[in-house]
Amino acid sequence: MPALVVALVILIIAGLIAAGRSFRVVQQYEKGIIYRWGKVLPQVREPGFARIRPIGDRMQKVNMQIVAMAVPAQEGITRDNVSVRVDAVVYYRVVDPIKATVNVQDYQFAVLQQSQTSLRSIIGQSEMDQLLAERETVNRELRRIIDEPTEGPWGVRVERVEIKDVSLPEGMKRSMSRQAEAERERRARIITADGEYQASKRLAAAANVMARDPAALQLRLLQTVVEVAGEKNSTLVMPVPVELLRFFERMTPGSGRPDATEPYAEDEPADLGDNEVAAAEAAIGHTGAPELGQGSEAPAPEVEAAAETLPGLPLGNGASAQARTDQS
Repeated sequence: MPALVVALVILIIAGLIAAGRSFRVVQQYEKGIIYRWGKVLPQVREPGFARIRPIGDRMQKVNMQIVAMAVPAQEGITRDNVSVRVDAVVYYRVVDPIKATVNVQDYQFAVLQQSQTSLRSIIGQSEMDQLLAERETVNRELRRIIDEPTEGPWGVRVERVEIKDVSLPEGMKRSMSRQAEAERERRARIITADGEYQASKRLAAAANVMARDPAALQLRLLQTVVEVAGEKNSTLVMPVPVELLRFFERMTPGSGRPDATEPYAEDEPADLGDNEVAAAEAAIGHTGAPELGQGSEAPAPEVEAAAETLPGLPLGNGASAQARTDQS
């Protein structure tokens, strides 16, 4: 009787163990591979409740999720002989669980090693500017190099590759900083010179217009005086008018100034800037200037011309005598 009880207990325990080995649960993100007496069955167990033989069968679960694997930084020399240090991130997933477990011993370690060697290879094939500015192109090429030997024989597909950081030597960083600073300074100087050139043309045009009319220079002088007086200064300096200096220069005998047929012809700018200034220059060319040898006093107009110009006005005594003399 006790022996029968012991045998019954042993049978119950064996049944529970067999039932426990016969049923497996496969998660949604997994797939199950069945090894029957060491041979892989072609049918893969889908997620859910799976039943296997308690004796002779063994199930191995394979994760089908996308795995983000960090690739350690790799040092290399680019095609333009610059030493860089590059690290990346590889996103991959298993597409064939049978190949991933049968054809390669550890597919995660294999993908990591392939990523490191491919990263060093892409560094040697690229230039420094491509690694810094053309990240998308480098990422696509790196993905193609890594995915080529992994998807077919290993059943692992590389979904995406991203370069995280490109470390440059300190000397190269300083050189690039000086280059960028020099480029910005060059642009600033060009813009400043262009502005000064345009301003000089406008100032030359304004000076040419004011030179034709001395009253304009006097008005500009008075405007300057008003602006200076508005600053509440205790001392006010009145400059000598430019026209007065030119008058003394013309009246000085034996001056080295050549005779000019046009006023201020030698001061006219070669390029005044626009059509309006060209028209002003043409107008200046039609105006005449008195010779330096002539007297400073203008000849008196004829009485007849004055009489014709101003009819009906009475003439003075001196004017009437001169008119009678001319008529006789």
